[in-house]
Amino acid sequence: MEAWLEQLLVLLALPKFGLSSVFVVSFVSATLLPLGSEPAVFGLVKLNPHLFWSAILVATAGNTLGGAVSWWMGLLSHRVVDRYRHSSSHRRALAWLEQLGPKACLLAWLPVVGDPLCAVAGWLKLPFWPCLLYMAIGKFGRYLVMTAALLGLFGG
Repeated sequence: MEAWLEQLLVLLALPKFGLSSVFVVSFVSATLLPLGSEPAVFGLVKLNPHLFWSAILVATAGNTLGGAVSWWMGLLSHRVVDRYRHSSSHRRALAWLEQLGPKACLLAWLPVVGDPLCAVAGWLKLPFWPCLLYMAIGKFGRYLVMTAALLGLFGG
């Protein structure tokens, strides 16, 4: 097991453990835990500008997989959410999400509401693969824009 983990870290770590750290931080930040991954991506790219695209792609992959975990958590959490089913804001939000379908997952990149949105998409049993695709598109766009903007602001 240790050899497998070491090989994975070597594969992800262009500067040692840099991209693997970005992956882990991006993955965790896409769950319902309050953590932002943009500083990790920006820091890695600032120190290693040649890793711009690698960092964007690794962060997108980690964040998208974290969104997938949130989707599955939502699918498995019917009992908890059913308690709030009768509120008017809950009904409006569900109607909006059902109308948009998996395309609503494009908004998974938004702070505060994006990660719970992935969970709600799972809870609504929206199709997993289209949701995952839209999550990846939205998250890729966020990392690309945020990192490029930060590099522009701080002189890349």
